[in-house]
Amino acid sequence: MPTLLLRLAGPMQSWGTKSRFDERDTDLTPSKSGVIGLLCAAMGIDREERELVLQLADLRMGVRIDQPGVLRYDYQTAQNVIAADESKIHPTTVSRRYYLADAVFLVGLEGEDRGLLERVHQSLKNPIWPIFLGRKGYVPSPGVYLEDGLCKAPLKEALQYRYLGRQWPKDDQGKDLESARLPVLLENRGSSEGSLRMDQPLGSFAERRFGARFVISDVVEVRHVPEPSFA
Repeated sequence: MPTLLLRLAGPMQSWGTKSRFDERDTDLTPSKSGVIGLLCAAMGIDREERELVLQLADLRMGVRIDQPGVLRYDYQTAQNVIAADESKIHPTTVSRRYYLADAVFLVGLEGEDRGLLERVHQSLKNPIWPIFLGRKGYVPSPGVYLEDGLCKAPLKEALQYRYLGRQWPKDDQGKDLESARLPVLLENRGSSEGSLRMDQPLGSFAERRFGARFVISDVVEVRHVPEPSFA
């Protein structure tokens, strides 16, 4: 079954699934709702569109953690916020916004419909709308598109793709390891084993309906690929 690979890297990214009111959280790995939203932006899918969102949501997702990043927060202010009971207007409200700094993830999306994966792959190369990492100001750098990112391998095997982080792991003598075991999170559809995530899109993004899915932790072996020398 083919798998499409995406690189999610950038100075800031945020994948909140539980945010309410003035405190905006982030999960420590990309959420499925956030990744599907990114694909929709690349493909130009309107927020009222339902069928295409459900097709994308039917893909099985896995995440490899190459650089976990550092959890940070900043704050933003909003002025003239109307109280919930409409009794008054708050002149200024402070909102904490959590994000991951300098994180790098490899995301795999597995599905039987190769034609759909090919459309997504080409859309990531030439996105219709700007794409971002969880929030509109969080721009990917380098890009999400991987030229060889569409492969025939199933999800876990595809996540053995070359390392995308900044520094390859080293041994006690400071030498590069021949291979490294990297953590992955795999969507589990066979049972209710694993951690529960409430980020499975159930309709259009205008509806904002999300259901449960289960994710299990695993590791993959990744071989070291030396950087090319230009000397």
